[in-house]
Order: sequence, then C-alpha cells, then structure tokens
Amino acid sequence: MKKKLVSAVMTVVMTAAVLAGCGSKSASSDTFKIGVIGPFTGGAAAYGNAVQWGAKIAVDEINANGGIGGVQIAFQAEDDELDNQKSVNAYNSLKDWGMQFLVGSTTSACSIAVSEESHNDNMFQITPSGSAADCVNYDNVFRVCFSDPAQGAASAEYIGSHGVASKIGIIYDSSDVYSSGITDTFVAEAANQGLEIVSQEAFTADSKTDFSVQIQKAMDGGAELVFLPIYYSEAALILQQANTMGFSPIFFGCDGMDGILGVENFDTSLAEGLMLLTPFSADAKDDLTQNFVKKFQEEHDIVPNQFAADAYDAVYAIKAAAEKADIKPDMSVSDISEAMKGAMVEISVDGLTSSGMKWDASGEPTKEPKAVVISGGVYTLAD
Repeated sequence: MKKKLVSAVMTVVMTAAVLAGCGSKSASSDTFKIGVIGPFTGGAAAYGNAVQWGAKIAVDEINANGGIGGVQIAFQAEDDELDNQKSVNAYNSLKDWGMQFLVGSTTSACSIAVSEESHNDNMFQITPSGSAADCVNYDNVFRVCFSDPAQGAASAEYIGSHGVASKIGIIYDSSDVYSSGITDTFVAEAANQGLEIVSQEAFTADSKTDFSVQIQKAMDGGAELVFLPIYYSEAALILQQANTMGFSPIFFGCDGMDGILGVENFDTSLAEGLMLLTPFSADAKDDLTQNFVKKFQEEHDIVPNQFAADAYDAVYAIKAAAEKADIKPDMSVSDISEAMKGAMVEISVDGLTSSGMKWDASGEPTKEPKAVVISGGVYTLAD
C-alpha cells in the first residue's frame, strides 16, 4: 500500500514537472508566430485565400533565407467566413496558439471587429486589405492597402486626368462600409475633376441579385462609365444584367473588383475592358512580381490578385520592422507591439504593391496607385 502511495505521488510530481516544462518552452518560443485571418470559404473566398496564400509564400521565402533576425516563422491561418464574430473567434484561436503578429483580417468589417480585441491585448496587427477608415483606429493597427477615402478620390482623379469619361453612373452597396466610404470620396473628388454624376444608385446586402433598376438609371442618364466600388461577386451580376439590357459602358472598380475573372460560371468576356484601380498588376515586368506570380501559379494554378500581393508585402513589413526593432521571440505580445509601433514609421519596404512603401503613425501607407484593364481575359497595366 505504501509503495502504491509513493508511486502515485511520484506520478503526480513527474506530471507536474512535465507540464511546467511545457509551459516554460511555450513562454520562450524559438519561433515567431504569424497568424492570418480571412474568408477561406463562401462568397469572398477569393480574397481570403489570396491573402493566406500570398502571406505563406512570403513566410516560406523568409524562412528559406534565415528567418526574421535568424529566427524562423511559424504560420497559421483561420477562416472567418466573412463574419465579424467568426473573425473574432478566429483571432482568439490564433491567440491561444501563441500568435505574436496578426496579418488580418482580410475584409474591412471583420478587421474592425478584430481590432477591438487586438487593441485590448496590444497585439500588433497589419491588415493587408481592410480599407475602411476605422480599420486603423488604434495605434497597434497598420494597413498595406489604400484606405477607402484614398481609393475613391484616386479613382475619380484617374478618370478625370486621363479623360476616361465625363458622365458617370455609380452603383454601390449602402450597407457596406467599404462601398459607401469609397463612394463618398469619389463623389467629392468627381466635382473637382469636372465629372458629371448622372446616377447614384444603392443596393444593400438584402437586395443584391437584381440590379435592373440601378442599371436603367445609369442608362437613362447617359452614363459613359459606371463606377462600381463593390465586391466582384455583385459586380459579375451587374455586368451580366447590363449585357442582357444592351448597356455597355466602361465599368470601373477598386480593389474589391479584383477576383472577378475567377467567379464561377461567369462569362469573362463580359469583363473585357473593365478597369480597376490597384497598386498591383500581375503582368508587371519587374523580377519581384514575376517571381511571385510564378510561385503563386505553381502552387495554386491561378494568377495572384492584389490581395495576395498585399499580404505578401504585409509579412515583409513585419520582418523589416521586427528586425529594425531587434525584436526577440520570447518578448511579450505587448512589448512586441510597442516596439513594432515605433519601427513601422522608420522602415521602407520595396514590395509588390509599391517601391519605397512607408507608414505613418496613423497606420496609413504611402504608395502610388495604378490602373489596370482587363484585356484578352487578363489584367494589364492601363496607360
């Protein structure tokens, strides 16, 4: 009986020691942990998958070249299905895993929801593509993409300065912060560019299958160009319905349009001539872009979009700032974030979406926009 009691006590002591050892190892990790959040399933999967795949290519490259300051990166991605609460759940799962840097969320509303949590934890967050103004409300959050206000103003400026059209129709989603934010600044800048807004028609998340009324208003107004600051799934329906109605203006979108060529059962010939404002073009001839596109196509058999490029650049921004601040993997999440905040405003990144990309303390990037046009079924740089 005594032997059994001693054995039981020893078992408890040994188990406790093992658990303590595991805890100690976890607290002083020998890797940096980067998490990614996005919609990997559902209607916006083209965005989320592009983000996780683009980020993973950057992680693999960095690890192959010695890591961040000699430390390897561990990578994990979580699906939020384009749902705010599920995005928060994904964040909590990644936090339990030990995440130290967050690349995400992919979409604006989800990114805003998650930023409330990352702010409370003082976790460093860089959203590749969350473009709503409120995505960077807190000092721990930065972004790679243009903000919605910047996209709207830049689109109107491009259309006006390049003489693309003078009579503009707008179809937008009034229930979406991304779409309505871009629309507001587009309309304001259109006035400065001498553009005439002949129609401005909204739809909502509850009414996004029949766009005949919105299209008819643009037709009746004589729109030469229809501005679509919306996501590619709804844009594909608008192009299909416009074709049925015999309406063929120039269509012009922003980064949410990127992915339209991959919409299931969509006749891509309907997108011929469609333009979009983007900082990335897969047909650019520089070595960085060509190498990235080659790797992406080899791994996923599709051409990468802007979201993939944004995520790739986000990971390299983390590397540059972490090395600038001499961050170590055994630092606390909050200490890492504090160091990153200072380093982010001091680095310059030559990325896929811009050379010499910099950030200010508000979390906004400085970069130059480009316009691409769909020609021959592929994106090409516009003049």
